[in-house]
Formats: sequence, structure tokens, C-alpha cells
Amino acid sequence: MNIGIIGGGNVGGALARLAMSAGHDVVVGVREPGRLANGIDAVASRQAAMHAEIVILALPYVACVDALPALRDVLAGKIVVDATNPLNADWSPLLLGQENSAAEEIARLLPASRVVKAFNTIFADTMIPERMQREGGYRITAFVVGDDDTAVAHVADLAYSLGFAPQRVGGLAAARYVEAMAHLNIAIAMGGGGTNACFLFDQKPV
Repeated sequence: MNIGIIGGGNVGGALARLAMSAGHDVVVGVREPGRLANGIDAVASRQAAMHAEIVILALPYVACVDALPALRDVLAGKIVVDATNPLNADWSPLLLGQENSAAEEIARLLPASRVVKAFNTIFADTMIPERMQREGGYRITAFVVGDDDTAVAHVADLAYSLGFAPQRVGGLAAARYVEAMAHLNIAIAMGGGGTNACFLFDQKPV
């Protein structure tokens, strides 16, 4: 699968390495192309978006307002995975309103794209092979949220191929819940819990 990742930070780099290891064709896009600190070569964001079937947004949410309008045409019709979280500079929650989320705002910025929320509850520090398998053999849960069932299924398949356990949550409005989960995870980490924590959703058969 052709994967484009917009953003070359810790999350973007970690997802890129996992996707490459899983056999996907990956291109990372950034504002200033070149070799990133993690050793991955990056191209312009527009080039990465044009290359991909699925485009993952792994840049700060607050940067999306400026970055996405210029990519709207090349992202039209494509699956766009929102891996962002609405955060202030001090990592506290950026409040968007009780009936809103970063994913819903991104869907408004990209009205012709098929926006899916995923990977936002997973710290980059856990996105490495030796930390992917948790005690008891559990995979880290990747919550997948979206209105387009086909797009959600493709992203769930991608998440599984990367080594995660995909869990569908509901329509895009449910991104409000998984973003709140990310805020909780960050608060625990900043309180001394560290960033090797993750969510494991154990759904037992009825």
C-alpha cells in the first residue's frame, strides 16, 4: 500500500518505520524536504500526498489550519488519517468545544477527503517492535473512528499490518472520546507515568 505521512516528528518517523517494515511503500512529507533526524529522507508535503493512497497527518494539530488548505486538491477523494491531538504548547488540552474535535475540524478543512481518526492515543515511544507486544501477548489498541465504513476498514487493516490491534469506535464524532483518552494518557505521562504507557482494550466474547 502507498502511504504518505505528513510530518517528520517522533510520531511520523515511528509510523514510517513501522510501515516500511510491514512492506508498505512510504513517503514522508515535510515543509522543508531533506533528511530527518531519524534518518528518513523526506520530500515536500504535497509530493507525499500525491504519492499516497492513505495519508497520515502526524503533525501538530495547530499546524493543520495552515498546512491543509494547500493540500486540499491532492487529498480530495483520499483516505486521510488524523493522528493529531488538540494540544496547547504546554501539552494541556486545547478545548474545541463539547460537541467538536480535531478530527471534525480537519474534516471541515478537507471536505472532499475521507477522514479517519487513528493512532492518536499511541505514544511514539511505544511504536517500536520491542514495545509493541505487551505483557500477555496483547497488541497495543489502535482506536479507529470515521464515517466512511470502507475507509475505516482500510485504516483498521493498515493498523493491524503495523502490529496494532484495531478497535472500531463509531462515526467521526466519536473522535471526541478518543482525543479525550489521549489527553488522559498525556496527563498521566506528565504526572510521572512516562510515555511507555498504552491502552489495551480487552473485548471478551459475550
